[in-house]
Amino acid sequence: MIYLDNSATTRQYDEVSELMFKAATENYGNPSSLHQLGFEAGNLLHDARLEIEKQFYGHGIVIFTSGGTEADNMAILSTARKMRRRGNRIVTTKVEHPAVLQTCRRLEEEGFVVEYLDVDVDGYVEPQEVKAAIDENTILVSIMTVNNEVGTIESVVPAFKIVQEYCNEHGNRIIFHTDAVQAFGKISFEDAQFDLISVSGHKLHGPKGVGFLYMNRLIQLPPFITGGGQENGYRSTTENTPGIAGMGLATKMSYGGLMDKMKNMGEVNDYLRRGLMAELDDVELNGPEALGYSLYDYGKRCPSVLNMTFAGTRGEVLLHTLEQDGIYVSTGSACASHHTGDSHVLQAMSLTHKEIEGAIRFSFSEFNTIDEMDFVIAKTKAAVTRFRRLGSFR
Repeated sequence: MIYLDNSATTRQYDEVSELMFKAATENYGNPSSLHQLGFEAGNLLHDARLEIEKQFYGHGIVIFTSGGTEADNMAILSTARKMRRRGNRIVTTKVEHPAVLQTCRRLEEEGFVVEYLDVDVDGYVEPQEVKAAIDENTILVSIMTVNNEVGTIESVVPAFKIVQEYCNEHGNRIIFHTDAVQAFGKISFEDAQFDLISVSGHKLHGPKGVGFLYMNRLIQLPPFITGGGQENGYRSTTENTPGIAGMGLATKMSYGGLMDKMKNMGEVNDYLRRGLMAELDDVELNGPEALGYSLYDYGKRCPSVLNMTFAGTRGEVLLHTLEQDGIYVSTGSACASHHTGDSHVLQAMSLTHKEIEGAIRFSFSEFNTIDEMDFVIAKTKAAVTRFRRLGSFR
């Protein structure tokens, strides 16, 4: 099996699974309980929180959630509740994850005004677009760090600086949020001073059903879920101790030797791209060609993602054909795979319906190898050639 759908989910590290099993069978106390079992469970939460907080600039707190979608919802909805007396304007982009876009549309129904910024042909948001969009009524800017479909590293660093400068000049508070689900575990956030950062555990070889929102201590959003006061009152409910412990370990393991892992991933990514383009005509890369490895490589492509259009094919048919050879890929965002219609990301990048229809996303992990890519290139070439000959895309 060759697994190239890591942007949808990753395989858990074996060490993570072992830790979660131990937490579920031995450290199963309620972390809020005052007895020894509760204390032991609480220690697992404490250790995971510290491990995650190490990856940031040190001026915020971690609020554990059920995943990246809830973290996005918390960031946007709680900000709107907190700031609505000052303004009702939100700025985001047309290529965000549905967890952001659908939450913004919900707020539009409640009277908020949302501006969806355009992107260029590489899926990139120009910082000046952000500058032109914010005004005295703006309360939130939300821009993803790495696009989940094409891998573009967005202009979050310059956009955040623009927002800061505006706030300093006009005395208004605008909160800056980034959906880092596809970036955390692949890019360093040590210098990132964003107000709110959303992360999901299962994108970095951790468990499903757990994530977090990293929040600047100066923000102090209202509680998202009320009840027993867990997570410093921001999200009440008994914590998913095994999942949180697993995510903490996955974070530690992902960031161990990070640059070496990402350089190797970049080599695998580039080898597949070059191989497919050499073996097949009428193949287009969707997104930037150059690979980037930090928050400051905005406008480049994260090495975890490669999105390509194979003219004369249908992506869904190609996906299932490759699956028969033990190769697992995607046609786009897994969270939107059950919805009909073209990818909103590729539409925003000005691709035609036919170009979108023939698009495939290959997404990588540290476990993929160049030897695997030789097999992928050969099988993809055979499938595409056959489809074009038969005209099966009609």
